[in-house]
Amino acid sequence: MGLIDRTSTIIQAKINKMLGKFEDPRETLDFSYEKQVELLQNVKRGVAEVTTSKKRLELQKLKLEENIKKLDEQAREAIKAGREDLAKIALERKSASQAEIGSLTLQIADIKNQQDKLVATEKRLSAKIESFRSTKETIKAQYSAAEAQVKVTESVSGISEEMSDVGMAVQRARDKTENMKARASALDELVDSGTLEDVTGGSQDDIDRELSKIKSKGEVDMQLEALKKEMGK
Repeated sequence: MGLIDRTSTIIQAKINKMLGKFEDPRETLDFSYEKQVELLQNVKRGVAEVTTSKKRLELQKLKLEENIKKLDEQAREAIKAGREDLAKIALERKSASQAEIGSLTLQIADIKNQQDKLVATEKRLSAKIESFRSTKETIKAQYSAAEAQVKVTESVSGISEEMSDVGMAVQRARDKTENMKARASALDELVDSGTLEDVTGGSQDDIDRELSKIKSKGEVDMQLEALKKEMGK
């Protein structure tokens, strides 16, 4: 395969993939159904045209048959009047009309065969289209239900394209909240331990720390006095 052929194949594959992404099978099914209905209408028009042609030939044949009756009567009257020449002309015209009727009969029979074939084709195609219509509507209903289920599931799970940004924003907010809570807890611990001072002043925490220092100093003094007594000082 040459470079041009490979490039063409790749482009065609990408185009097909892109088209497949945007293709709605329901629209494709409806379009196929419309094309079949259009074909059926063409067949029906064909049946109507053939039927019209057959009817036209049948009317022409009927007129010839009526004319033959008239020519036969004219020939009889001519014989009665002693005009064999007129009788001969009437009979010649009768013979020509009979020959034309024979030709028309063959044409009518041929058109009748065509008509029967088209009618049979119309019936088969009509049944096929009706079956396709039923299948089409079933598939469309199933696709619509599946599509709705996918959208609901995607929305609930947050994996849809529309919900992905929302889901990420929620996660970022949660992460920031946890980080802020951890930072606040760490700062409280540092303040309580005295590593950090509360610059606001006057708080109960400051008083507690001062009282703790006094208590601690008192305990140290008591331990010092006890040690002196123990050593006799």
